[in-house]
Amino acid sequence: MAPARSRLPASIWALGFVSLLMDVSSEMIHSLLPVFLSTGLGASMLAIGLIEGAAEATALMVKVFSGAWSDWLGRRKPLALLGYGLGAASKPLFALATTTGMVLAARLIDRVGKGLRGAPRDALVADLVHPEQRGAAYGLRQSLDTVGAFLGPLVAIALMLLWANDFHAIFWVAVIPALLSVALLAFGVSEPDKPAGAARVNPIRRENLRQLAAPYWWVVGIGALFTLARFSEAFLVLRAQEGGLRVAWAPLVLIAMNVVYAVGAYPFGKLADSVSHRKLLGIGLVVLVVGDVLLAATNQGVVLWGGIALWGLHMALTQGLLATMVADTAPPSLRGTAFGVFNLASGVALLVASALAGLLWDRLGGASTFIAGAAISLLALAVLAWKAPATAGGS
Repeated sequence: MAPARSRLPASIWALGFVSLLMDVSSEMIHSLLPVFLSTGLGASMLAIGLIEGAAEATALMVKVFSGAWSDWLGRRKPLALLGYGLGAASKPLFALATTTGMVLAARLIDRVGKGLRGAPRDALVADLVHPEQRGAAYGLRQSLDTVGAFLGPLVAIALMLLWANDFHAIFWVAVIPALLSVALLAFGVSEPDKPAGAARVNPIRRENLRQLAAPYWWVVGIGALFTLARFSEAFLVLRAQEGGLRVAWAPLVLIAMNVVYAVGAYPFGKLADSVSHRKLLGIGLVVLVVGDVLLAATNQGVVLWGGIALWGLHMALTQGLLATMVADTAPPSLRGTAFGVFNLASGVALLVASALAGLLWDRLGGASTFIAGAAISLLALAVLAWKAPATAGGS
């Protein structure tokens, strides 16, 4: 490999730290939100599942429009900046929330911001690197993002202990890293220049959409099935709390999961540049099945924490890999649209999965939620064994 291509560009690192800071802010809030809703506001498990599912699905659905918009503009950074700015602006609303309706409104605004930035940012990563670096680039960004995902809950735990479970005060602190994230994106990330004379692409024209061929749609389908098997992480927190974990220590669940995720995302991303995508996806599903079985078996002790860690390992194996597969199977002029459609399908699956998880929990208990997750994971594994994408690395 040429020396110039051995190192990832500075803008990739900057994008990673933008994600890190925003995740510190978001996870300070989200790691406490299930407990805040259930103990502070008296919400049912079904209500929590619907709030989480609606919020995350909103983010993923908005990505289809922002991705297509960035293709039409030929620019990614402006929409990413708008999305991060909206996310930062939503954070004070959590600190002001006194009802489940206010929490839902704050979550939806926050996730609209995530939706606006997600597809353009993911497309920008592919624009910034050579094709043989994509797995490493997506893995690095995901790894740094996930570092933020466990630093946020760590800060939340410290402040919960220091401030006697004052949720609202902690939510106010979360505003600070969100603002720093927006500033770093504005001044630290440089977007590649659009080629001189390049024609503007209308991504919704039929002849352009036809460029998204069968291998891409296979990735969309398998990504949705993966999401259906993996509902909101809020149910991990609730499972541990059901087993007696103190409220102040609830964020420890997401810390444990995200430490494993952060450590594994970059090396598995690099691995995806040279080994079979199908095998890595299959391994990821097997790991999720085992994790769900452990979480169904008990809500306490080493077995519980082993299941949580395996969820993080599953994420490390699959999330950067799926992004790489989208970038590999979509034409450069339609990358934003491709990521948007991929995330739209995943968003619908996430809404269904989280609502089903909450309903099963309310009707049959926490174990049933994870048994269902394992069953859907086995279905996804069967689909993967039956038919794999005809792309590089897909054999």
